[in-house]
Amino acid sequence: MTTLAALGFGYCVRHLVAREPTAFSRVVGTARTAERLADLPAGVLPFLFDGESLSTLLAEALAATDLIIASAPPDVRGDPILRCAGKVLEAGRLSQVVYLTTLGVYGDHGGGWVDETTPPRAGSPRLERRLGAEQEWFAFGQRRGIPVSVLRLAGIYGPGRNALDQLRAGQARRIDKPGQVFNRIHVEDIARTISAAVAKRFDGILNVTDDLPAPPGDPIAYAAGLLGLPAPAAIPFDEAARDMSPMALTFWAANKRVANHRLKDELGVSLAYPTYREGLAALHGADA
Repeated sequence: MTTLAALGFGYCVRHLVAREPTAFSRVVGTARTAERLADLPAGVLPFLFDGESLSTLLAEALAATDLIIASAPPDVRGDPILRCAGKVLEAGRLSQVVYLTTLGVYGDHGGGWVDETTPPRAGSPRLERRLGAEQEWFAFGQRRGIPVSVLRLAGIYGPGRNALDQLRAGQARRIDKPGQVFNRIHVEDIARTISAAVAKRFDGILNVTDDLPAPPGDPIAYAAGLLGLPAPAAIPFDEAARDMSPMALTFWAANKRVANHRLKDELGVSLAYPTYREGLAALHGADA
């Protein structure tokens, strides 16, 4: 059986472990704060990891780990996991790495199509760091002689994290930026992708995204229809941008359509929710 270490243990890994409770003989999870650590699911071995130091107990657990799912964001010094635990992992029994990153590294392509062969255009220090971390993990995999799956994720939604919930909470904003499109991905399809990447020992970059790049307001309007509510009034982007964070502005500055041919043709993943319509309809049905 396989020991999994999730550094850190977030939304995607939580779903993966819940849907495949017998896939791993042991699950190690890390969080940056005691509050988040206390929220880890029952059965997960909890460890604090702040990206600055590695406890003796966590080092021992990582030395006995077969699979790592890494999602900790890099800082100006690089990937914190490799910085703190690289030597432990190289000397241990690790046989595979899955690194969760973002489609944001492609940057802006004016609404054009991109795939895994498209040169990245990060466009911000934060995304440059992401690209640097991808290369750090690939270099680690080459030294260790193991596959590294770099999964570039689209905008994530799923249970407890979707347009239906935003509308119910009165927090949905339908922002209008003409010509802008985004890809999305349901957390179930992320879990399917991780499972397939592990089973096939996939080594390389993979776009994890749905089939339908769509304007940002479309899922909000569709969710409103499912709930029998009027769609929120459209807010011009220039107005909405006044109170956006620098990170959000970077996100909105990138306009592209992301292809998922490698996900389906090479890895053989069949998407449970090919577009936001199927995903939101299923979430609405589950809430009914």
